[in-house]
Amino acid sequence: MALFKARRNRGTRSGRPDGVHPVDEVLPPTRMLAFGVQHVAAMYAGVVAPPLIVGEAMGLPPVQLTLLIGASLFTAGLATVLQSLGVWKIGARLPFVNGVTFGSVAPILAIVAQQGQHNALSVVYGSVLIAGVLAFVAAPYFSRLVRFFPPVVNGTVITLIGLSLMPVGIRWVAGPNPEAPDHAAPEKIAIGALTFVLVLLFNRFLTGFWNRVALLIGLVVGTLVAWPVGLIDTTTFESAPVFNLPTPFELGAPVFDLTATLSLCIVMLVAMMESTADMIALGEIVDRPADEKTIAAGLRADGAGSALSAVFGGFTCSAFAQNIGLVALTRVRSRHVVATAGGVLVLLGLFPVVGAVVSLVPQPVLGGAALVLFGSVATSGIRTLGRADLGDPFHSLIVAGALGIGMIPVVAPHFYEHFPAALRTVLDSGISTGCIAALLLNLLFTAMRGQRSEPTPAVGGDTVAPTNP
Repeated sequence: MALFKARRNRGTRSGRPDGVHPVDEVLPPTRMLAFGVQHVAAMYAGVVAPPLIVGEAMGLPPVQLTLLIGASLFTAGLATVLQSLGVWKIGARLPFVNGVTFGSVAPILAIVAQQGQHNALSVVYGSVLIAGVLAFVAAPYFSRLVRFFPPVVNGTVITLIGLSLMPVGIRWVAGPNPEAPDHAAPEKIAIGALTFVLVLLFNRFLTGFWNRVALLIGLVVGTLVAWPVGLIDTTTFESAPVFNLPTPFELGAPVFDLTATLSLCIVMLVAMMESTADMIALGEIVDRPADEKTIAAGLRADGAGSALSAVFGGFTCSAFAQNIGLVALTRVRSRHVVATAGGVLVLLGLFPVVGAVVSLVPQPVLGGAALVLFGSVATSGIRTLGRADLGDPFHSLIVAGALGIGMIPVVAPHFYEHFPAALRTVLDSGISTGCIAALLLNLLFTAMRGQRSEPTPAVGGDTVAPTNP
């Protein structure tokens, strides 16, 4: 990317045999571990946030809350390994990180409010199990959408993924609760800004291996600076058990409820749409375009990972777009690196005390780094749009319309608050609404172009050549 310094002979010293695609490259163990840990650091907050919110809403005691977080880490690791390495026709075999989708939080909280804390988790797990099976079965049919993703749609959706994630990074810097006394405190903004600048500078001036782990270095330096400021919370580390082995249905055996199941099936369909867009984006970034077969395999992994997650106490699994940004930023495209990250997540789930060490990274530090990652995703989308003819008025209208619709829930989260809950599951996702808008506008304008391109009968039976729009 133009933002970062170009380097000659990138990847030529990795020892990759001739003919091996960078996605399939197996790096030396130490580098693979360092790059994998960097992926975990980028996604850790996103994995633990949903179980933390749900657990607190249910009033779970600290021990059970720790088990719920550990189960989410453990199942995210299993889903990531399955997605990146693949088994049979399951797994995209791309550097694709899976974890708990935040889109499931609101429906799960609604289930908790309806069922009460004694039965809620069992109903949630039953619903997630069915939603996962649904995604697995529907994957080959859903994957056919890829034929409707020309560069103008691809670029718009990828750009929207990056832009829609920006508020997440900003909230991490300022704090999630606007009513808190320390919300957007100067020291938080200063630490976030420092991390943001450090990640940019490290990517610009470091070379070789150190350039590839620039994000990890920025997180470590930002955390060390935040320590004396008092932004590091050690309570999780102090209360975390050393070891816990997640066992099937330890937190609740599945119970099936029709309303709850329908709500999470809708969430799963939305997650499949976002995963499809993410796989297309990732395929563009790693120079291995995601075809229909790849997307079907990736969606099967989403479904299988979600069903497996329900068994071990996690929630619905889907793609983590911030890790796509990390691939774009570092240009480390090996899926085995992401599989290593999945292994690290499994270990964090097995050893909660180790996961607590990762949790010492304060959110302002994560937010500062995340802004660079999300900006990298948006930049990849803009680069893809460069391959589309934006001088074509139809193409420019597709981009304008889809970005306009997709940004509504990003800039105004309560815009659709009076709509039915089932519709809000889709409408509250800027990625989903923007993706649908881009697809529909492209189909509409393609049909209009076809009609206008038909020869027009002239006087005397001759035809007149069509004119360009």
